[in-house]
Amino acid sequence: MASYPEPPEDTVQILRDIANRLRIHSIQATCASNSGCRSGLSLPGPTLGTVCSVALGVSRLSFVDVATGSLGQGLGAACGMAYTGKYFDKASYRVFCLLGDGEASEGSVWEALAFASHYKLDNLVAIFDVNRLGQSEAAPLQHCTDAYRKRCEAFGWNTYVVDGHDVEHLCEAFWKAAQVKNQPTAIVAKTFKGRGIPNIEDADNWHGKPMPKDKMDSIIKTIESQIQTHKNLPPHLPEDDVPEVNISNVKMPSLPAYQIGDKVATRKAYGAALAKLGHACDRVIALDGDTKNSTFSELFKKDHPERFIECFIAEQNMVSVALGCATRNRTIAFASTFAAFFTRAFDHIRMGAISQSNINLSGSHCGVSIGEDGPSQMALEDLAMFRTVPNCTVFYPSDAVSTEYAVHLAANTKGMCFIRTSRPDTSVIYSPFENFKIGQAKVIYQSADDKATVIGAGVTLHEALAAAAELSKEGISIRIIDLFTIKPLDRATILSSARVTEGRIITVEDHYKEGGIGEAVCAAVSGIPGISVHQLAVNGVPRSGKPGELLDMFGISAKYIIKAVKSIMTN
Repeated sequence: MASYPEPPEDTVQILRDIANRLRIHSIQATCASNSGCRSGLSLPGPTLGTVCSVALGVSRLSFVDVATGSLGQGLGAACGMAYTGKYFDKASYRVFCLLGDGEASEGSVWEALAFASHYKLDNLVAIFDVNRLGQSEAAPLQHCTDAYRKRCEAFGWNTYVVDGHDVEHLCEAFWKAAQVKNQPTAIVAKTFKGRGIPNIEDADNWHGKPMPKDKMDSIIKTIESQIQTHKNLPPHLPEDDVPEVNISNVKMPSLPAYQIGDKVATRKAYGAALAKLGHACDRVIALDGDTKNSTFSELFKKDHPERFIECFIAEQNMVSVALGCATRNRTIAFASTFAAFFTRAFDHIRMGAISQSNINLSGSHCGVSIGEDGPSQMALEDLAMFRTVPNCTVFYPSDAVSTEYAVHLAANTKGMCFIRTSRPDTSVIYSPFENFKIGQAKVIYQSADDKATVIGAGVTLHEALAAAAELSKEGISIRIIDLFTIKPLDRATILSSARVTEGRIITVEDHYKEGGIGEAVCAAVSGIPGISVHQLAVNGVPRSGKPGELLDMFGISAKYIIKAVKSIMTN
């Protein structure tokens, strides 16, 4: 390694002075907002960082790419940015992530540490601000910086322990980090919260609190007395070697290659569509949590191995990495796993929405129709979860053709998208020339004498078609709606169909009743007189069994749709 070029003393002093001015800005901002630091970072001594952006709408600032007010998420997003820089952009820029010691108790931090080491992200530096104090009491390791060092090194990180209030030590550590190859670097910085402020430095019970206003002026004067110069130090800008990227208006290279009547699982159609989209744009990337042979994202990996990121069984980190990869419109990111496993990453998903990120998540193995794998693998809460996410588009395709269109639409849609796919092979019901739009449902079975409107999606749509065939033998006609997107919901089509069928609506879904399709439809028709909604959904904790048996057991099969139609006609 080359010898360290020590910065001139005047440069060091300018850095000390900048740090002190940042401390003053931090005190003024927290007092003005009547709220202190929310990220667990320390009030800096004359050096390390600044108090966070008071956690008030940081995603509203143009220079903030990812909001991480919920702790433990920043390093995962930084991993995504660093991965993009090293492997996709192949550029020289570096990524720095400042973490509080309190948030190091979050498991997602250690998921990210493992990820960065595995992929040799030598363009990533994580700074642990070890100020000893958490929110309500001391952090578990307090000031034991050696324990942090050993843990980071055990995860394969190049690690330095420094005095976080010493500008010279920090400059040297950052310079050394830039010389290291094939390892990310952790800088464990020992600091004291409220450094240099009487009765506040290293004291409990100051987290989330502003300085007392009656003491603010004297505290600021104390800090100002340490400032020797008002010079600024222009930073050395990174080399401009980032390739230009255009990810707008990406089109599929051809129409879907399926024929009506083909039997294809929507999860397999998802993988095939993603691989196809990858041929249309070299900035489409895929991430998976060690389920690629089940979600069929392995089809993308086969065609585009250099753009596939295996995140292993760490779904929280996978979502954060995807957020990082998608920042500044560098990639079109699709992350997939079993839909049930996204529930453990919900905090990362909601923060992605606050960040106004454009990422696409695909959840396979939804509902009891997965069969023998059992209840731990059955997503029965995912629609409820994603429906609550602001500006999230929720796709629920029912055949291979609509799945391919969902993938294409998601790639070109702002905001978060969720695509729900199923395990069983189901018949293709749409022509490759069918036109799909977000928020536009399809009336796929109708007559002038329909007695009820049946609304389904995924496997239950096919159960509704089977029920319609049986009912027609008895001279009973029903109208069937394929929603395609659960959010936004096509309220107009639902209402117009309900009027034709004398206000009778039946919803049937492979999901729990709470927060699912039925409740979405109920909300859509609320306040409209003469409309009643009968909901068929999974009730109770499911069990392992054959898919058809489980659809029957939980009352969402064709047999129960027929029963519901006859019941509401009678009543």
